[in-house]
Amino acid sequence: MVRAARHIENVRYAIRNVVAEASRLEAQGRRILYLNIGDPLKFDFRTPPHLIEAVHRAMKEGHNGYAPSAGIPAAREAIAREAARNGIPGITASDVVVTTGASEALELALTALLEPGERVLLPCPGYPLYGALMAKLSAQGVPYSLNEENGWSLDLEEIDALCTPGTRAILLCSPNNPTGAVLDRKVLEGLLEIARRRGLVVLSDEIYDKLLYDKAHVATASLATDVPIITFNGLSKAYVACGWRVGWLVFCNAHLMPELKSAVMRLADARLCSPAPQQYAIEPALEGPQDHIPEMMGRLRARRDLMVRRINAIPGLSVVEPAAAFYAMVRLQLPGVTSDEDFVLSLLREKGVLFVHGSGFGQKQGTQHFRVVFLPREDVLTTAFDRLETFVRERYSR
Repeated sequence: MVRAARHIENVRYAIRNVVAEASRLEAQGRRILYLNIGDPLKFDFRTPPHLIEAVHRAMKEGHNGYAPSAGIPAAREAIAREAARNGIPGITASDVVVTTGASEALELALTALLEPGERVLLPCPGYPLYGALMAKLSAQGVPYSLNEENGWSLDLEEIDALCTPGTRAILLCSPNNPTGAVLDRKVLEGLLEIARRRGLVVLSDEIYDKLLYDKAHVATASLATDVPIITFNGLSKAYVACGWRVGWLVFCNAHLMPELKSAVMRLADARLCSPAPQQYAIEPALEGPQDHIPEMMGRLRARRDLMVRRINAIPGLSVVEPAAAFYAMVRLQLPGVTSDEDFVLSLLREKGVLFVHGSGFGQKQGTQHFRVVFLPREDVLTTAFDRLETFVRERYSR
């Protein structure tokens, strides 16, 4: 028997783990309504044609070999110009690394930054990858609470109190997965002040920055020139190209972290490159037609509003209206529910509707949630919420 490394024992990915049960039920002939995964291409959204044409053209022109480790020059230059449009000063192509999705960007940055046992403050609830990377690196992920009663914002006093001499960074995700919240400028400025005083690196996951309803997104790195900030983004969400695995990181205020930047570049060299032909879509994505985004957000707004209306009408359930993206965390306050995972699995088995349990993302102790993805068409959402309401009333009506 070959033993696996102990530091991987607690790695779980709740978003995909629940799919195993759904697949088992489908094999028995059940039809499942999937409201669990944030892939727009599983529903009625499509990759913009001019991006597909750019990749097709790159392939036909022979760009099928290895690319430069940090990315092709045109892509890096386009990302630097995008940073300038977002109000981030002083970015050049040399500050950009193109990666295999934003997930690899996060992994490269954290691998270059952390020694075993060092600490990173992570949002709770938060994307499961963050904790998985901590386990992989034998580092310590320290959760900080997102406050549901305050629109899923963060508590600056809590964050400051969590900092210790072993804390190296704070990671934030705004707009947020799984809550759909967007942090206010004042909150970001307060967080940057803590990072400045504590000597922390700020890791800012901004993959949903264009998927906004009413609230404006503020690029974290636009607010400080004296704090080391690394931002993360990609084509997966706003540009509807999840499977291409095109992401990037940007060193903002790079003069404050030359050793870290050099270390990331060495790691990028060691893994050769991210997929080459798809990189030729980055410049057309960022600087070409953007028509699909308002069209996408118009559809998502209607679906969000439907979700909020239906969830808040079910006794024992409540949801904070998301300001961005296509996720929401639904609060469960039902008699006898002590495990949101059991709730999600029971709903799946009885009604064929799949959500993701909130405990898979982390949550305030004593609370129960599930994450809903409202990407499906309104008729599908209506059916799913009808089944959810019936399930709740049958099981939990007083």
